[in-house]
Amino acid sequence: MRGAPAVPFVPRPPLLPPGAEECGTAALLFAPGAAWPGAVLAAVCRSNKSPWVCLTCSSVHCGRYVNGHAKKHYEDAQIPMTNHKKTEKQEKVQHTVCMDCSSYSTYCYRCDDFVVNDTKLGLVQKVREHLQNLENSAFTSDRHRKRKLLENSSLNSKLLKVNGSTTALCATGLRNLGNTCFMNAILQSLSNIQQFCCYFKELPAVELRNGKTAGRRTYHTRSQGDNNVSLVEEFRKTLCALWQGSQTAFSPESLFYVVWKIMPNFRGYQQQDAHEFMRYLLDHLHLELQGGFNGVSRSVILQENSSLTASSKCCINGASTVVTAIFGGILQNEVNCLICGTESRKFDPFLDLSLDIPSQFRNKRTKNQENGPMCTLRDCLRSFTDLEELDETELYMCHKCKKKQKSTKKFWIQKLPKVLCLHLKRFHWTAYLRNKVDTYVEFPLRGLDMKCYLLEPENSGPESCLYDLAAVVVHHGSGVGSGHYTAYAAHEGRWFHFNDSTVTLTDEETVVKAKAYILFYVERQAKSGSDKL
Repeated sequence: MRGAPAVPFVPRPPLLPPGAEECGTAALLFAPGAAWPGAVLAAVCRSNKSPWVCLTCSSVHCGRYVNGHAKKHYEDAQIPMTNHKKTEKQEKVQHTVCMDCSSYSTYCYRCDDFVVNDTKLGLVQKVREHLQNLENSAFTSDRHRKRKLLENSSLNSKLLKVNGSTTALCATGLRNLGNTCFMNAILQSLSNIQQFCCYFKELPAVELRNGKTAGRRTYHTRSQGDNNVSLVEEFRKTLCALWQGSQTAFSPESLFYVVWKIMPNFRGYQQQDAHEFMRYLLDHLHLELQGGFNGVSRSVILQENSSLTASSKCCINGASTVVTAIFGGILQNEVNCLICGTESRKFDPFLDLSLDIPSQFRNKRTKNQENGPMCTLRDCLRSFTDLEELDETELYMCHKCKKKQKSTKKFWIQKLPKVLCLHLKRFHWTAYLRNKVDTYVEFPLRGLDMKCYLLEPENSGPESCLYDLAAVVVHHGSGVGSGHYTAYAAHEGRWFHFNDSTVTLTDEETVVKAKAYILFYVERQAKSGSDKL
């Protein structure tokens, strides 16, 4: 389920008493005298990815998204004993509960759910504290060895030479919680949209817990109520955890728990569409911010941020928030009846633009392939804004003709956003299958000029239509329900590749070769000598 570094174990003290004790949601069973293994390595496959320790026998096995030996360990324990008569005690010991050695979450295979409560003696919390102590001691003893390795590291290491000085690589990865790379790629991209990220990081913290659990880490289950969850708060906490340099990877399980609660489409551990998740995330952040935050009105918070002026706000589903102030733009949709010439205009707010990859380019899969012209981002934008005739299934209801007629449609951009999010439509339905368009699309790192797509370009300044790339989300694989998502993002002049818990420095040449799925462009604030697209 979750990946984790190899953390050495030492023989444990007698934390757990003999016998067994019921735990409400699940029976937490501990075998007396069981010894801890020597390292967090799966007993069967010797993998150090996603290690889970059985709370019955202390054996360690890999999670279901590695080789699934932890689940198999539980299933094997359910096979009836044929040669020996079961005792009452043996019937209870069924190896149903295990703990993630990385995040210390507890899971019950019998209930198929995470465990939120503890035994009367607090045995589960004692196991967590013991694991945390072991991890802390292992980190301390290993710190000096890593320091020497980092001093001699290359470009992709934790240190980098900049202008003759050594600079720490403070980027933090996000642990994969079970096919959650779609979420990790979006979160890392948004964390590098500085104006957007800084707004949430500066929000006041909200304490959602009180009483006996105040100040303690909570472990949620899907059966808990929805009254005490805040997407804004968990999103804020996640952004604050990134770029601090205090850890190599952060586990966004609290945020993922809230996502499960308020976005039912993303429950479970199957692969999801990163673009669909981004839209749901932004929409729900927008809705929650509209209702105020921690007793502070959303409008007051926006007014305190001087960089978000009234002219930059774009209202979607109500009042403006930081979501619409930064990502919000306005399209003008023109429809002309081909029979009577009646023209209809409508203004539509948007948070991102979904662009088709023109069909004539769909066979060109690599940048260096020589079978025809290269598809560029300009081609996709032109396809989006060009005049098109609607087909028979999209007949326009003409108010003058008083019936559906053939018509043409054209989009203009009436207002550009501060951050232009461009989604390349790589997945499309053919018969009963959703196929991927694997075409390489050339995109600029700097100077994307959007002036020619504006409704009134003469009213825009020379620099207001130029955009520079901030982040790219890439889908690796052949289908939307499979494959893997990673992200590239620029931070303080350097490009990073975010692959779940692994973060590496990269260069611009690598970024421009990526087959982009989602592109985040930031409005240029100062003049530059860069070439335009």
